[in-house]
Amino acid sequence: MNKTRKLTAEEYELNFQELVQPYNKNSAVAEASRCLYCYDSPCTKACPTHIDIPTFIKKIASGNLLGSAKTILQKNWVPLTCAKACPVGILCEGSCVFNSLGEKPIEIGKLQRYAIDNYFEIGAPKLFDKKPKNGKSVGIIGSGPSGLACAAELSLLGYEAEIYEASKVPGGLNTWGIAPYKTRRVDSLKEVSMIQDLGVVIHLETNVGESVSIESLLQKHDALFIGVGLGESGRLKIPGEKLDSVIDAIKFIEEVKREEWSSVDVGNKVVVVGAGNTAIDAATAAKRLGANRVSIIYRRTENEMPANSYEYQLAKNDGIVFRFLTSPVEILGDGQVRSLKCIRMNLSDHDTLGLKRPVPIPDSEFEIEADMVILALGQKAKGDFLESITGLEIGDNTITVNPETFQTGNAKVFAGGDCINGGKEVVNAAHDGKNAAYGIDKYLSESK
Repeated sequence: MNKTRKLTAEEYELNFQELVQPYNKNSAVAEASRCLYCYDSPCTKACPTHIDIPTFIKKIASGNLLGSAKTILQKNWVPLTCAKACPVGILCEGSCVFNSLGEKPIEIGKLQRYAIDNYFEIGAPKLFDKKPKNGKSVGIIGSGPSGLACAAELSLLGYEAEIYEASKVPGGLNTWGIAPYKTRRVDSLKEVSMIQDLGVVIHLETNVGESVSIESLLQKHDALFIGVGLGESGRLKIPGEKLDSVIDAIKFIEEVKREEWSSVDVGNKVVVVGAGNTAIDAATAAKRLGANRVSIIYRRTENEMPANSYEYQLAKNDGIVFRFLTSPVEILGDGQVRSLKCIRMNLSDHDTLGLKRPVPIPDSEFEIEADMVILALGQKAKGDFLESITGLEIGDNTITVNPETFQTGNAKVFAGGDCINGGKEVVNAAHDGKNAAYGIDKYLSESK
């Protein structure tokens, strides 16, 4: 690989500094005072966890920061990550009534961060009472946002909650899968520590199916919650895919999240295949590591791309080049990647998922110079152990659950987060985990 030059420590820090700077006390109170405290609070309805946004903002304005944090935590157990990484422009802030008035919406994400930053700065004091122990236990597979939220809520409900995490460091997607200029590992680990303080036990370096069998967990616990994320990207199944410097986007982002940026090699000319939020994070990370030219290729158009509008604009601001209606057919090189051979596409009839089907244009092949190719294609729920769970149904690479209770086809097993939705936002996973805890509680209460 023709590696790009290494940057100085100062350049890396500048490139990966937070995109959004926090409020100080005066600016937070001034912004909170703008809120109209709408009686129907469209912002609350737009938030997947349905935080009472007007109430937490009102408490900031009145100086009750601990009360503000409590209001937030009542609905969302990973509020700092969500405050920094949520696409607020298409969720809460996008629904603010000020938009219809032609004015700047309330900066809800920054206000949430202000309240939660303060909560952690004062030592994350106890805010909720726990019900008496009920003698039952639940095993949670995965310590990402859905697993953490489920475990926290179950602990408050009186259950012994034990998380089984394959990694050496907990937090899942929040720790390893979000670009560091949005949120750092330390933010995720603060949330993990807060949830451990509720009595949740986390078993690290415990890979279900290897370190411990799914059968033993089903025997040990009264119920299980599956909160695993998505595995590596799919393969292109084209010649040259095994060349050096063809890498998986998830693995690449994990390396970047270690924050040892000088140790991460990146090419001068990088091509990312795929156009979801993971593809955007990989592309912008490569650019901030020093790549001279980064392109994203996608076989459909801008209108069909999975990435949300905020991520798309972020990538364009970073100088990422988008090549739509383009599909790779071969990765060329002699041991190392030299270029990506592509073909131009047209869109035809809709496929089974409702998307227009891309069709190759004959004799339209061309090459894109590249010395590194990052694959950010569709993913599926990770974990070979899933196939051994009786009654578990997997369709479209995701686990099928009851949308109300999050119970799977196996009555004792529940699931939530990316493994059931194919990879939505952190806030969606937080919602799933919390509400799955209620589903588990209902199931176990009725099973007496």
